Amino acid sequence: MDTGIRLSMFWVFRGSAPEGDAVVPFYWFQAALSLYRNQGLMARKAYAFSSWLCALGALSLGVGHGLFSSHPFGLFTWLAISLFAVSFVVGSAAHRPAMSVATFAALTIGVLVAARYFESHDTTFGTPVRVESAFLGLQLILIVWIAGGLRERMSHDTRNVAVDGLIVALGSWVLVWVVLVQPSLNVDSALMTTIRAATVGASVVVIFLFVTYFFSAAPQSSASNLFGLAIVFELVGIVLRAVDARTDVQIAIATIDAPFVIAVGLTGAAFLHPSIRRLTASQPARLSPPLMTRLTITTASLIAPIIVLALIDPSDLTDRTVRTISVSVLAVVVMARVIQSVRSNAETQSQLVRNALTDSLTGLPNRVLMIDHIENAIENSWRTAKQPSVLFVDIDRFKNINDSLGHSVGDHVLTELSTRLLSALPATSTVARIAGDEFVVLDTNTESPTQSVLLAEAVLDAMRKPITTPDGDMFVTASIGVAYAPKGIRLTAEDLMRHADTAMYRAKNAGRNCIALFDDSMLETVSKRLDVETALYRALERNELHLVHQPICDLDLGLVVGFEALMRWDRGDHGVMSPADFIPIAEETGTIVPLGSWAINDALMQLRSWIETSVCSPNTTMSVNVSPRQLNDPDFVNVVSNALQVSGIPAPQLWLEVTESVMITEPEQALASLRRLHSLGVRIAIDDFGTGYSSLSLLQRFPVECIKIDRSFVNDIVTDVASRNLVKTIIAMASTMGADIVAEGIENKEQLAVLSSLQCRRAQGYLISKPVRVHEIPELVERLQDPAMWRLLTSD
Repeated sequence: MDTGIRLSMFWVFRGSAPEGDAVVPFYWFQAALSLYRNQGLMARKAYAFSSWLCALGALSLGVGHGLFSSHPFGLFTWLAISLFAVSFVVGSAAHRPAMSVATFAALTIGVLVAARYFESHDTTFGTPVRVESAFLGLQLILIVWIAGGLRERMSHDTRNVAVDGLIVALGSWVLVWVVLVQPSLNVDSALMTTIRAATVGASVVVIFLFVTYFFSAAPQSSASNLFGLAIVFELVGIVLRAVDARTDVQIAIATIDAPFVIAVGLTGAAFLHPSIRRLTASQPARLSPPLMTRLTITTASLIAPIIVLALIDPSDLTDRTVRTISVSVLAVVVMARVIQSVRSNAETQSQLVRNALTDSLTGLPNRVLMIDHIENAIENSWRTAKQPSVLFVDIDRFKNINDSLGHSVGDHVLTELSTRLLSALPATSTVARIAGDEFVVLDTNTESPTQSVLLAEAVLDAMRKPITTPDGDMFVTASIGVAYAPKGIRLTAEDLMRHADTAMYRAKNAGRNCIALFDDSMLETVSKRLDVETALYRALERNELHLVHQPICDLDLGLVVGFEALMRWDRGDHGVMSPADFIPIAEETGTIVPLGSWAINDALMQLRSWIETSVCSPNTTMSVNVSPRQLNDPDFVNVVSNALQVSGIPAPQLWLEVTESVMITEPEQALASLRRLHSLGVRIAIDDFGTGYSSLSLLQRFPVECIKIDRSFVNDIVTDVASRNLVKTIIAMASTMGADIVAEGIENKEQLAVLSSLQCRRAQGYLISKPVRVHEIPELVERLQDPAMWRLLTSD
């Protein structure tokens, strides 16, 4: 910012000049013009500050004029006019407001200043009738101006706001008639009285428009607020003039002029504020309309006339007639407003109920309303031979649509599917959307499960046509669960929907894009799974889990070189559960994370105990299975590191076994975790190798140091040449990669002999030993490492 701008801003904020107060407008004008050349954030802040400084100056000038001025057009009046002129010019140049705003503002101030000048000076034009006509014209200009701005803003809650404004205006009219108009009747000529009454009446219209303007839901700005204050002070001046026209009251001319002086200055301040640019622009409704302000002002507008009418008796028949008509009209308007409010509240409540019971995207019933429909269908089913059927429709892989194409395309697909469902199903069916990609169909006209399945076939047929989207045609499939309510069995709506939901999951497990009809075995399976899932959360704290260990032997040395830790769950009366029964559930629910952490800690501590008691050699390894869910846990690496530190086991003696699926699902995230573990010294093994779909290029990216040949290849290695060649290839590949090889599932001597001939050096399986509990390990290791025992295992 250059020196000129800095000096100019200094005088703006200081509010004084070295040459005296008379040149303040000059420095202020110079500062504003300099800021006009630097339209940035600092400039806008300076304009806003100058605007409110100008408004404060306008108030000061008005108060000073009322207290100290002895002439209507003294120093304070001319300073206010100068303030407006400079602000108007600078604000118009800097902010470029709408032409209508600038024109009406200039016209209003011009007529106001001219009217007060001619009224306070003995001129040819300044006759009372002409001056009063000028003030009437001033009010008409304000009416046109405010009405024009009102048309731009009144797009929200138009009727209510207008009626509230009318109530305020009618209440003001009663006060104006009783206090101003009626006492001044017959004081001047009939023409003068008529014009003055018309001026006051026009002021009431201005009040109506002004109140309606500020009651509207469109947001207010600083410029509009300053204009509003200017209009308020202008109306105060009009009221003071009308009071002064009464024979029993006299008000000093300076006091009458003071509100007009303030109004002139405030109008200039409004033009100086940057928000003047958006004064007539269309804007969204306020989130919090001024409802309490409207209520307070409207109530006061009803109470004040009642008090005035009660305290001041009518003076004649005309007064009584005007009062009666005014109060009657006000009562009718208030009654209309009450009726309008009741209707609006009823419509709002009805809309809230609709929103609470329907889906906002498709307009279909939601879960709450569908439960009610199903309940009614069950209650009414005893009257006929027909029973209700519920179809639970879940869109297959819908998450992929949202993730790849965006939620807008997903919404389009859901809307199109809802339309197809409504078209494909009979009139007796009700369709609801109860969740993101889940629809429920209720049909009350089915007589057997076969008809229910045919209904589901119609749904699948409706989805087979491609859906046109902005990104091209798309084919969508669905998994449908069907539940039929047989007679003689009392089911609730929740039961029937849960049965359909259970059948839908069976359809998904069967491969998707198919139908599954509910039967009791599904419920038994789901109940069993839920029981396992619930008990699994408490298994650790109840000490129901334990590890068993299967030894890994070196075929050349006949030594136990490692153990694989396997988890078992002892549920008491339910017996011991195999990992195949509960590990998938733990993986899905996320409980595998704490279970896996416990397993690593327990396995390493047990290995430390065996090494210290010389059960096994200090170089013995411990293998622990790790799931993809654990690798995705951001704290998993820290868990492993802490377990190694607590147990004192060197990191290379810990083998973490992962399946090939880890390399397929979330490969980047799994790779990052495995590389961090590898950097600690932990060794990574691929379990069940050959059963997945990982490519060799993907395998090379992972820090794999051991490959475990799956038992499915070992089973047929003696009789099947293809299996033998495949195992030979895996061993050669591992050798090339520098990785160890362990064969799993060895059950007979022939398999062990073939593997030895193929240069596989390490093995585990039931031939060597089944997984055993901790207390059996010392005896087992001693037996396996007996040379006579090993010769027995390897002999023909």
